[in-house]
Amino acid sequence: MTQKEYTNDAIDLLKHLIATPSVSRNEKEAADIIAETIVNYGLEYEREANDVWITDKNFDTSKPTLLLNAHIDTVKPVDSWTRNPFMPTIENNVLYGLGSNDCGGGLVSLLQVFRYLSAKPQKYNLIYLASAEEEISGKNGISMVLPLLPKIDIAIVGEPTGMQPAIAEKGLMVIDLIAHGKSGHAARNEGINAIYEALDDLMWIRDYKFKKVSDLLGPTKMTVTVVNAGTQHNVIPDKLTALIDVRSNEFYKNEDICNFIQQHCKSEIKAHSYRLNSSHISPEHPLIKRCIEMGMKPFGSPTLSDQALMSFQSFKLGPGESSRSHSADEFIEIGEIGNAIKQYIQLLDGAII
Repeated sequence: MTQKEYTNDAIDLLKHLIATPSVSRNEKEAADIIAETIVNYGLEYEREANDVWITDKNFDTSKPTLLLNAHIDTVKPVDSWTRNPFMPTIENNVLYGLGSNDCGGGLVSLLQVFRYLSAKPQKYNLIYLASAEEEISGKNGISMVLPLLPKIDIAIVGEPTGMQPAIAEKGLMVIDLIAHGKSGHAARNEGINAIYEALDDLMWIRDYKFKKVSDLLGPTKMTVTVVNAGTQHNVIPDKLTALIDVRSNEFYKNEDICNFIQQHCKSEIKAHSYRLNSSHISPEHPLIKRCIEMGMKPFGSPTLSDQALMSFQSFKLGPGESSRSHSADEFIEIGEIGNAIKQYIQLLDGAII
């Protein structure tokens, strides 16, 4: 097959997927389409829930393994769409539709790349995974599948990066802050005001600067984003709850950050989860060095992906632009998909990983 034929197959599949709503936790029909397409390509797939993957038929346990991953789920369309988000439309070589950019372009391009690379001997094994529930870091997404796969040495995640390698990614942790007081009548100066109890903690969170700053990701940041307290004007509030959004760089683990916050706050501090840590791969890795030789420029990404759930080395590299994700009238250029397939093949055909 020619590269144009691979590109045409990728576009046809992407149009089919756009026309099939696949908001997180509702990806069954999209997963069915991926599975049916794989069979039509003459390949065999495996499936768990709405996650679909293909393993290189010549898998050799003596070789390292490369995972090609992208997600099939989308966010809900925002109200400001001026088009039907589920009607794929091509105008002036631009394909519009929900999920076209995030992460449909990477999803369909990497499938074509798997077809090309697995048809000839490589120095590594290859696995393609179309995963579900990425947008919500759900339990039935990639975290369900990874234990079922052979040992992975490195992964390429097809998120939209303008086909520049994102070699670091910020982590995410959401924390509950809970301050306790004692109710009383506001007119009689009774009780203990939970809002006042929390003030010093909230100000410390606002003002504290983590010392280790990443060249790629910048500083670790924590931001108070939600605060709730009180029932009515004349009752001293006996409880305040707040949400803290923490975005970590590669120098800090989420659990360590939470413990540090607990040591500096008198309020109750509870993390929702520690699992979405920052990720980082060395610029000296052979694939990253090859990216640089091809003229690509490594960078650090502020947005979260399934990389956060990978215990092995990984980096993001995909067609489209992150700025288009989750936005109205989402789109990807046809040329971006064709160029991605070409660059992926140039990067990976015959590569050492």
